[in-house]
Amino acid sequence: MRIPSPKLNYANVIATIALFVALGGAAIAAGLPKNSVGPKQLKRGAVTAPKLKRGAVTAGKIAPKAVVAGKLGANAVLPGNLGNGVVTTSKLSDGAVIASKIKNGVVTTNKLNNEAVTLAKLADDVAPLLGTLKSGQTLRGVFDLGSTADAAAETTRSAVSFQFPLLSPPTVTVLNKGETSANCGGLGGGATPAATGGNLCVYITEAANLDDTAPLTAENNTRLGFGLVAKAKATGDYYAYGQWAVTAP
Repeated sequence: MRIPSPKLNYANVIATIALFVALGGAAIAAGLPKNSVGPKQLKRGAVTAPKLKRGAVTAGKIAPKAVVAGKLGANAVLPGNLGNGVVTTSKLSDGAVIASKIKNGVVTTNKLNNEAVTLAKLADDVAPLLGTLKSGQTLRGVFDLGSTADAAAETTRSAVSFQFPLLSPPTVTVLNKGETSANCGGLGGGATPAATGGNLCVYITEAANLDDTAPLTAENNTRLGFGLVAKAKATGDYYAYGQWAVTAP
């Protein structure tokens, strides 16, 4: 019996070509020699982040200066990533090291250069040593004067010098025991006499046999100090003592 041969048609031809291409492509892919795919065979953007094996990009694969500041994420460089001695003086920007960044006790005596702390550096704290009392600063002290009167209205005098000069003479207020005023807030528990800017407050804490009209008066008031005059009420011992405060305007 004669077996009829299949007729060649368009569908048969296309199917045969497709099968050949499929089998040939697989054979070619499986038969690529080692190291035959190089940079020239890769399309631009073909190697994406998900295609990289974990740990594939090592330090040796990164070109010098390839990782610049703009390529670093927030908090990417931590203290543990910095080598010893990496942050040198030249790497610190102006004003980078401020007081709050310095640990207590870090700056010790042996860390200071000779003449590192000069009078100019201490100007805010020791301004009185360099000139007049700084605005708002207060001087305080005590006074004590008295004598024995042979007759009523006899007087005795005393003078007080300021530890540091003022720019101009202050306004003086003499207050009897327990008194205060708008510019003289009192003794603050008996230990800290107060005065507002531009005022000298003289607080009498104890007195005896003083004149009722003018028991204690201030005279010769200057920017360098002031004088006090006590007047006896009658014969015998008379005195006044207390504290004072003066604040620079």
